[in-house]
Amino acid sequence: MDFSAGEEQWRARLGTLRQVVRQEVVSRQLVAHLPDLPSRRVLDVGCGQGTQALRLARRGHLVTGLDASARLLDDFRASLDEEPVEVGDRVRLIQGDVEQLAGMFAPSSFDVVLCQGVLMYFPDPGPLLDAVGQVLAPGGIVSLLVRNGDALAMRPGLLGDWGSVERAFEGESYLNRIGVHARADRLEDLTAALAEREMCVRQWYGVRVFTDTVASDAALPDAETLDAILRSEERAGRTDPYRRVAALLHLIAERR
Repeated sequence: MDFSAGEEQWRARLGTLRQVVRQEVVSRQLVAHLPDLPSRRVLDVGCGQGTQALRLARRGHLVTGLDASARLLDDFRASLDEEPVEVGDRVRLIQGDVEQLAGMFAPSSFDVVLCQGVLMYFPDPGPLLDAVGQVLAPGGIVSLLVRNGDALAMRPGLLGDWGSVERAFEGESYLNRIGVHARADRLEDLTAALAEREMCVRQWYGVRVFTDTVASDAALPDAETLDAILRSEERAGRTDPYRRVAALLHLIAERR
C-alpha cells in the first residue's frame, strides 16, 4: 500500500469533479467544528498539495503540513506564493515520513490534527493513531477521512463490476482510482480504536454519496450545477441512511 505509486494520477485529477466534491464537502463539514477564532495550532498529516491546510491558514490558523512527497509539497509552496504574505507566514511545511510522526513533535503540540486520506495506505492504522493521539492536546480535535469499509461493494456494484463486488463483501482492501491497493475502515471499528486512545467521536459524515461513480477525469459542470451537487452531497453526508453508503467517512473526534 504505497501512495507514491499513484501520486502522478492524484495530481492529474485534482481539479476533477470527484476531487472537488471531496475537498469542498470535507471543508464544509470541518468548519462546523473549527471556527475561525481562536486561532488553533493545526497539523495536517499527509497534507499533500495542501488544499485543506491552506483553507485553514486563510482563516487564521497556524498550520504545519507534513508529507513525504517533495513534489506535492512544491505544489503546496506554489499555491502559497499566490497568497497574501500573512497567509504564508502561518504555514510551516515539513518533508518527512508520517510513520515517524511521534518522534517529530512534542506531546500535545497541536490543537487540531487532520489525517485525511492517509489511513487507507497503512495495513495497520494503530501506530499512526497512537501518534496522532500523542501529538494532539487534551480537548483537541482530529479529523479523519477514510474509505468506508461498510460500503466497499457500492462503487463496483453500481459500475457492474460483479467480481469486485464479491471480493468487497469478504474483505477490506480495494484497488483505488489511482491504481493503488488500499484498505478500508469500518465506522464501528475505527470509533472503538479511537476510544481506546482516549479520542471520542463527536460526529461523523459521509463524503461522496452520489458522485463516487463518475468518471475519474470528469470535468466540473457549470457553476449552478456544481452548487446543486455540493448542496446535495453535503446534506446526504449528514443524513441517514445516505451517509452510511458514502465512499468515504469523515470522523471528527475529540481527545479527552
